[in-house]
Amino acid sequence: MYIRFRNKRYKLGDVAFHFFNTIILLFLVVVTIYPFLNTLAISFNDGLDSVRGGIYIWPRKFSLQNYRAVFISGTVVNAFFVSVARTVITVALNVFLTGMLAYCLSRKEYIFNKFITVMIVITMYFNAGLIPNFLLIKKLGLYGSFWVYVIPCLISGFNVIVVRTYISSIPESLVESARLDGAGDFKIFLRIIFPLCKPSLAVIAMFVAIFQWNNWFDTYLYCSSKQSLSTLSYELQKLLASSFSQSQSTQAVTSGLGAELASGMVTPIAMQAAITIVAMVPIICVYPFVQRYFVTGLNVGGVKE
Repeated sequence: MYIRFRNKRYKLGDVAFHFFNTIILLFLVVVTIYPFLNTLAISFNDGLDSVRGGIYIWPRKFSLQNYRAVFISGTVVNAFFVSVARTVITVALNVFLTGMLAYCLSRKEYIFNKFITVMIVITMYFNAGLIPNFLLIKKLGLYGSFWVYVIPCLISGFNVIVVRTYISSIPESLVESARLDGAGDFKIFLRIIFPLCKPSLAVIAMFVAIFQWNNWFDTYLYCSSKQSLSTLSYELQKLLASSFSQSQSTQAVTSGLGAELASGMVTPIAMQAAITIVAMVPIICVYPFVQRYFVTGLNVGGVKE
């Protein structure tokens, strides 16, 4: 059976499929976006009013008090800059070092490329565990240091394999031409390989950035005794894991924020929503700039014919 629409004929089965497919996708969009809109509404709602509940996607009593409490606190502001620093530094070093290692492993003339590749793959399946990692961090002198956020995350086995596969798809004639012109391996990597690997490197940069920005467990393990090295995700985790009563939590959260905030205008649920939004905004702003690289980077870097 066919249905005519705008002088075109469509099969009834195709129309039904697209209709139900659209309904299901709209439902998934609503389910996905609603928690974000709800958190955003609570963050802009009056703190005391938020305790009553019943807030959905629009603030009942609009207020910026929650964000004032977030940014007036030196603890949260410092944690924000620590999170930015660890994310930017780790992403820059990880992308560069991963690209260099992947380029070395993609060279057929390098006799140890298969052996090192196997060793890297093994690390993707086996892990020493939490206690050996903790002891290693202490022996390396990284405990309680900012570099404990950076050095352990400089190389990822999965990222190396993805970039190496991508580099293998680049025509070898480009490298040979550069060698004939007198270019060395480092110059070939910087001038030819690195620019051509932008899609794949953008993908791993996004993966590393999201992991670094959201990770709080390493702060809990290695830097929990140093407030100056606390991250935004760890501050949020502490707030969410607070076991105090409502009044005790309000006092704990608002302590040191000034008389106006400590008067009870800020509540834990409102602060949780505000810090969550502050933690989400940087990733949301960065993602559109690298999203176009995702399909190309993963397809070419993850599939090798």
